[in-house]
Amino acid sequence: MSNTKKILVLAGDGIGPEVMRQVRRIADWLAKRRSIGFDMEDGLVGGASIDANGFPLTDETMADAMAADAVLLGAVGGPQWDNLPFERKPERGLLRLRKDMALFANLRPAFVFDALVDASSLKPELVRGLDTMIVRELTGGVYFGEPRGIETLPDGTRRGVNTQVYTTPEIERVGRVAFELAAKRRGKVHSVEKANVMESGLLWRETIQALHDAEYPNIELAHMYADNCAMQLVRTPKQFDVVVTDNLFGDILSDCAAMLTGSLGMLPSASLGADDKNGKRKALYEPVHGSAPDIAGRDIANPLAMVLSFAMMLRYSFDMAEDADLIETAVKNVLSSGLRTADILQANTARVSTSTMGESLTRELDKLTS
Repeated sequence: MSNTKKILVLAGDGIGPEVMRQVRRIADWLAKRRSIGFDMEDGLVGGASIDANGFPLTDETMADAMAADAVLLGAVGGPQWDNLPFERKPERGLLRLRKDMALFANLRPAFVFDALVDASSLKPELVRGLDTMIVRELTGGVYFGEPRGIETLPDGTRRGVNTQVYTTPEIERVGRVAFELAAKRRGKVHSVEKANVMESGLLWRETIQALHDAEYPNIELAHMYADNCAMQLVRTPKQFDVVVTDNLFGDILSDCAAMLTGSLGMLPSASLGADDKNGKRKALYEPVHGSAPDIAGRDIANPLAMVLSFAMMLRYSFDMAEDADLIETAVKNVLSSGLRTADILQANTARVSTSTMGESLTRELDKLTS
């Protein structure tokens, strides 16, 4: 890979542009202080693309995403686009990125910084030290299965249909991601489905078990029903190391796990494709939070999930673990100093703006490298 990292920046809608500006601040710091070159090209996605081009993602932007070393995305959506036809809604741009880039594995970490233990809705002893990774299959299952749609029946009533469907290779490839992550962490995988009532869940369980037995016998594997997993996440969340599950359950469980940390504004994510012949993989990085149109443009949004998504990009796309660690340590130290955006404000802490949080991070990076 060349020394210059080619990144497509899709700030998107709502608070997306505001939090993305703080990532550019960090990227500029790395370029000046660490001599890391970033070729950051801007593009449009979601509502911003609809307003400019009539579509949530153009073919040209899709081609730019395919040519980039990684894609950084802010957020998409807002009430002004709610009444558009389904195929033209802002979220369809994000779904096309995931599908065309074949980003089949979504990594959603759920971790709690010590300074934010009291921000969780759970008791401190349940979440202190929490560090869980949810691996969600992203390009199959009920969100993409056919047939799908809404039809009018002969008696005039309507029926909505979505199809939950998986193949053995789809399950195996996301399973390998989970097992390989667990091998670098605490060595345990929970595979989550509904094998008791769904044939696709039974296939999932059988395939994950066979993959474990053939390729990863040294990793501890446990199977769990999705409803039980949801309960266990709020009962004893630290029992989980890596959780691997399908698209629908992963969507639900990862948001549940996110709130264990106190705020969606704190958590990043990565969506990864398969390695190509050169060992590179397509990848998209985005914060877990949405576009939050109610606070857009007010300089009060939490940029830390976006910044931590950038750190994940350094780690997983560019093998820059040292720089990713540096950014994560800066976030930890700034929080420990008592600075907070509105969503994580606590007693005896100081409320700061989006831009001030970004400035504070670069100052902390200066201290860490002085």
